[in-house]
Amino acid sequence: MDTEAECSCMRTKERSEEELRDLVHRLNRVEGQIRGIKGMLEKDAYCVDILNQVAAASSALNSFTRVLLENHMRSCVAEDIREGRDEKLEEVLKTLQKLMK
Repeated sequence: MDTEAECSCMRTKERSEEELRDLVHRLNRVEGQIRGIKGMLEKDAYCVDILNQVAAASSALNSFTRVLLENHMRSCVAEDIREGRDEKLEEVLKTLQKLMK
């Protein structure tokens, strides 16, 4: 499949400035933590110190995931349920199974 066809069917969601700012801030923090972990490796940091930073990065990414999921449930999923459609509910249930592996 060509790239242009893939892009034309990509789903989108409008987010408020506040939501977008919060999510980007969270991802920037995760990105910084990952770069920090890489730097620790390159500087031969002690394993436990690196593992502590990995735990912090994992926690930050989990926090991002929870906020994104909550926003999705409160907007997209709730709207569809109110309109009598349950496709997004099924979609989010499948997504939760992936997240909880």
